[in-house]
Amino acid sequence: MINPFKEFTKKKIGGLILIFVIIIAFGFGGFGGGFSTGNQNNIAKINNTNISTQDFMDYLNQSGLSQQVIKENIDKNVIEELLSSLISMTLLDLEIKDLDLILSREMIAEKLKKNKNFQDENGEFQRTLYEKFLLTNSMSAAMYEIKLKNNALQKELFTYISGGAKSPKFLIDKHFVENNRKLDIEYIELNNFYKKTNEFTNKEIEVFIKENSDKLKQDFIDFSYAIITPKNLIGLDEFNQTFFDAIDEIDNKISKNIDFKTIINELNIKPIIKKDYINLENNKTIENKIYNSRKDKIEIFEDNGTFIFYQIDNIKLKLPSLEDNKFTKQMKNLLYQKEKFEYNKNILDQLDKKKFNEQSFNKLANGKIEKIQINSVKDVNKFEANSIEVLYSLPINEFTLIADKENNIFIAKVISYEDTNVSQNSNIFKAISNEASAENRNGILKSYDYLLNSKYNVIVNEKTLDRVKNYFR
Repeated sequence: MINPFKEFTKKKIGGLILIFVIIIAFGFGGFGGGFSTGNQNNIAKINNTNISTQDFMDYLNQSGLSQQVIKENIDKNVIEELLSSLISMTLLDLEIKDLDLILSREMIAEKLKKNKNFQDENGEFQRTLYEKFLLTNSMSAAMYEIKLKNNALQKELFTYISGGAKSPKFLIDKHFVENNRKLDIEYIELNNFYKKTNEFTNKEIEVFIKENSDKLKQDFIDFSYAIITPKNLIGLDEFNQTFFDAIDEIDNKISKNIDFKTIINELNIKPIIKKDYINLENNKTIENKIYNSRKDKIEIFEDNGTFIFYQIDNIKLKLPSLEDNKFTKQMKNLLYQKEKFEYNKNILDQLDKKKFNEQSFNKLANGKIEKIQINSVKDVNKFEANSIEVLYSLPINEFTLIADKENNIFIAKVISYEDTNVSQNSNIFKAISNEASAENRNGILKSYDYLLNSKYNVIVNEKTLDRVKNYFR
């Protein structure tokens, strides 16, 4: 794949799949605000092909991004990403020329006629629909057809590289066997060995809090809020334009720094006041939503058909009291997660050091070993998908940690397997053939990446790039 841009200078370029996605994203972009072209210094070079500042500015104009959007995202590497995209497209153009791929005018015309956007309800091409599209997107016919041609050629390039890759029968058989092998698994659920939340003593909780006091301090907030409905705002039960205009007026007053008390008094709505509030259970209550939005000192937001108008009056950072049952419950849950992590880590360390063996497994199980058969690599009825893939990659009798969809952890091993063959005349053979061919094509594309890395040398002119970025600052 394309290297991160910070490593892009004086390095190679590859990543055909990512390049192709970028091309599709920008292939039919509209026009932005008309960027200044600057000077003609080269901003990048691919082998002996230069990409000038003019080329890059033209590309920005066609990207559909306004100057304001680029300016707001200048420190998020938007310029670097756009340049990376242009370099990718230029590289593909070089490949197309090198392979002498062509597309005739007749083929372009045929593609236009087959575009459903330009067809009537009878599937007939309509010139008026095509011209309307061009006008709407501020494009000339020549410009659109050049883009259409370039996109078609780029698709041809990918077809040329891998489109004809068809897996022979022995690879299809191998693909089917490896993905449909039946695995017999023995496993132990580790939940049974963790200390339960109700088993932690007050002394353990106090020690834990003392050791982590700075991390466990939480915001306690004082705030006031009002639930605004059409009934208490305009005296009606319906959401109409008058109601939404009144909501907009509240928003305008907030933007003018008019305080909550003044606004709420003008509306003649009695506020609800909360003191020393803390969100310990994260239920979806109005108070918790305000607590989670506490960085905004005064705000109005929609909530299930009503509007909530609030103001944060005070925030204090402190440790909750152990007399608060919710806090005690939270601490027990944290201790449980800590205990669980340390127990699993200990098992994992033993596995890494090859110290966990059959004797360890049997001792841990104490006669309570469970068994299951996995029917294929897509069988996720018991364990989650990544764990299934791990199991299918393991040798017989090698232990591993796996998980289910509820994040319960197990230690498991494959004790045996049974292979299933597929008949060439079966209904599923074609589907398996397509899957195997897709894997084969992906392998070819990865190999093609390595070829590009050795074939093209990309150099970015950092000074010119900085000059372009400064233009938008």
